[in-house]
Amino acid sequence: MIRTVQEKDAEAICDIYNHYITNTIITFEEQTITPVEMLSRITKVLNAELPWLVVEDDTGEVAGYAYATKWRERFSYRFSVEVTVYLSAEHGGKGLGSQLYQALFDKLKVLGIHSVIGGITLPNAASVALHEKFGMEKVAHFKEVGLKFDRWLDVGYWQATF
Repeated sequence: MIRTVQEKDAEAICDIYNHYITNTIITFEEQTITPVEMLSRITKVLNAELPWLVVEDDTGEVAGYAYATKWRERFSYRFSVEVTVYLSAEHGGKGLGSQLYQALFDKLKVLGIHSVIGGITLPNAASVALHEKFGMEKVAHFKEVGLKFDRWLDVGYWQATF
């Protein structure tokens, strides 16, 4: 089931995201975050009147989430967003990322969003495939812009317009 995030989801979302912080290059954050910090991030997205969705597994546990943030603050960018999706380590490869993105993109279209942008730390074949599945095309590649685990990393940007 996919639904709008609730305050009670902050801890489960933290657990999912903190796994990526401590074990992967997918996010450039290096310090785990608390449920209070996550709730602040969730509130910021919702206060901007943008969607934050979660998907539950068969047991009702949060298995992943997706959301959109403003691309930039200036008024002229108001129809552009950056999208993000994360799944728990146990739920990858089951199509939940696609389900979340489909629901997120549907909501963004209703909101009148024109441009959707996704940043991906490279290499990340699964994320590239997911973004391209939704018609997103690679539009930028920044070399060695992030340092994590003593390794310089590239970031690519994918974009689609509605």
